Amino acid sequence: MSWVQYMILGLLLVIATGLIFTKVKPSILFAAAIFVAFQFGQVTIEELARNFTNSSLLTLVLLVLASTALERTRMVSWVSGLLSSRRLSTVIVKLSLSTAFLSSFTNNTAVVVSLINAVKRNRYHAPSRLLIPLSYAAILGGTLTLIGTSTNLIINSLVENMGMPSLGFFAPSLIGLAVLTGGLLVLISFCYFLPNYDVHNEEDLPYILEAMIEAGSPLANTTLSDSGLCSLRRLYLMKIVRDGHLIVSVYPKTTLKEGDKLQFYGDVESIAALQEIQGLMLFGQNHINGQNLLEVVVSNNASILGKTLKEARFHENFDAVVVAMRHGHKKHERGLCNITLSAGDTLVLVPGKAFKVENKLIYRNFILVNWLDSSLHFDSELSTRVLVGFMAVLILTLLEWVPLLNALSIYLMVLLLTGVVNLGELKRRFPIEIVVIVGSSLSLTQLMVESGTSARISDLFINMFNGLGVYGALIATYFLTLVLTELVTNNVAAALAFPIAYSLTLGYNVDPMPFIMAVLFGASASFISPYGYQTNLLVYSVGNYQLIDYLRIGLPISIVYSVLVLGLIPIFFPFQTIRITL
Repeated sequence: MSWVQYMILGLLLVIATGLIFTKVKPSILFAAAIFVAFQFGQVTIEELARNFTNSSLLTLVLLVLASTALERTRMVSWVSGLLSSRRLSTVIVKLSLSTAFLSSFTNNTAVVVSLINAVKRNRYHAPSRLLIPLSYAAILGGTLTLIGTSTNLIINSLVENMGMPSLGFFAPSLIGLAVLTGGLLVLISFCYFLPNYDVHNEEDLPYILEAMIEAGSPLANTTLSDSGLCSLRRLYLMKIVRDGHLIVSVYPKTTLKEGDKLQFYGDVESIAALQEIQGLMLFGQNHINGQNLLEVVVSNNASILGKTLKEARFHENFDAVVVAMRHGHKKHERGLCNITLSAGDTLVLVPGKAFKVENKLIYRNFILVNWLDSSLHFDSELSTRVLVGFMAVLILTLLEWVPLLNALSIYLMVLLLTGVVNLGELKRRFPIEIVVIVGSSLSLTQLMVESGTSARISDLFINMFNGLGVYGALIATYFLTLVLTELVTNNVAAALAFPIAYSLTLGYNVDPMPFIMAVLFGASASFISPYGYQTNLLVYSVGNYQLIDYLRIGLPISIVYSVLVLGLIPIFFPFQTIRITL
């Protein structure tokens, strides 16, 4: 072996060791490896530029940025309405199918981020009984199309970089449908083994929120019990103001009237929950249309001290409306507009277009300005426009009238020009780590092929699988990717496993598609650990899960998933002997 081949193998070993045994970010390890290769003259600037502007990588970036708008549409309200059944298995079927459908056309991580709060707000089931199924359904749904998960697009970028044709939009769909069906059957069968962690305390919900029963509301003339307003999760109705009179004693049989002002105590996520209830107008809702929420603390020398929001002309002076307030650590008997502001009060704001964090008036009145992860939903009209626009992108792409990259570019530009999203939001959501990992892995893969390292690896693996044949090599490739996924992350697993899979196609002189599919599905086979896939990690702390909770339901899903994938790949992607031209 030449010194270049030893260097490449050393770099791969350092990356794998660092990923498994250290807490160094994957992007740093990949960037360091490609930096070393560049310094030794093995990678040129032109090659780096080409790999970091790969069309599939750019498509992935645009999809992530577009999800900034998509996750604020009324899709979440639609899914929330599916969670109203008292029967756990029914809810899991509805949640899984809707999540899988959404994940097949938008990034599945963004889908989970959008739906976590909807799951937490469901009336009848502890979030811990639904969040793992939510994550697994998103993983399974992501395998249905090329754009369902970032992993698929990363693999497609590696495929294109090797000079092969791009994967089709529905290339993994048939196998994806099979594993979705199998996974859903396991979820239904094992759902009652999920933990029931449902600990919540009214004292942990210090925000005051207000809403009003609108004219013609379906809630009018119904009891609190029938309306469901007294059974909202992490949202407590404390009193009602009717015609200026306070109704402190609120019972399930209390009848609601048009114009009633309802005062709740909840957390920040409760704001979106109130916004979703038909016929209920959230305080300040006339100024709400999908903005990110901002949390501020009133300064001890603020000009608004001792004034109510109305007296301070809060909206006019700050171009923001208050939708929730934490007034010290005490509950308050008056409504939001009647509370006298004090130093230390925490306000949750919906900023207007002219709102500027760096404004001197903001600094004089508030000692903390913090953008929250939560954001409010678009109204029905804007939600429809955003969703119709994205569907147009998909249709134009599927009809092959416009390439996906071009269609997404136009879509994102329209979102920017119309003010649906802004540059600040896009900068916060830009997936810099994914860009570094993918761009670096493309360069490393290319270097492995050109230096002959991939051929060496191919010979080694063929000798290891001697007697097992090409199918044995396929199984080994799949399980190697699966193990890497559980140990590190799905995207990194794909980047590390793909060169080995490609080397085996060269050695066996077969169509690379079976091995590509093995890596694609193996990289998404993260069901027994919270650390291997972003969606599992997202629900880990929210559901108060332990590792055993993932093993209890993830192990049977992983077995069914693997059997289906390894059984169906040779059927849909036969091992055809071909001549691969480099």
